Amino acid sequence: MNRREALKTTGGSTVMALLVSAGLIKPTDVFAQATDWNKNAFDTKNLNDTVKALGGTTATLSKDIVFSSAPDIAENGARVPIAIVSNIPKTDSISILVEKNPNSLAATFFIPSGTEAFASTTVKMGQTSNVYAVVSADGKFYYATKEIKVTLGGCGG
Repeated sequence: MNRREALKTTGGSTVMALLVSAGLIKPTDVFAQATDWNKNAFDTKNLNDTVKALGGTTATLSKDIVFSSAPDIAENGARVPIAIVSNIPKTDSISILVEKNPNSLAATFFIPSGTEAFASTTVKMGQTSNVYAVVSADGKFYYATKEIKVTLGGCGG
């Protein structure tokens, strides 16, 4: 039985309390760690403002960024799967922006050095919109775009 199955069958909070009281883990290991996140970037409304909030000045269109998976038409805007691959050397991060959402930045993925620059997630889209993949690589920013048509809105509609 793995840890996840043990937590499901024995009651996660009871098991965690026992592990803490036995000194096997610290209380800080049990709770999610607060991390510094870029609130300003998540409050932006467009590509240029987001790039500036992420630390850049401008972003250049690049054919080396590929939407490896993203629908042309999303049947339901509440769940739109998107996967992005960056073929740009020294990719540091991949961010996903949905242009017409109230807050355009949907997610940022930090890419460890020496790993494949790939990100996959599900986003919510309120309406048909351009989706941007923004890549930070070696101190510069690049982007690719794809229009995704939404037939049923996911942001309250």
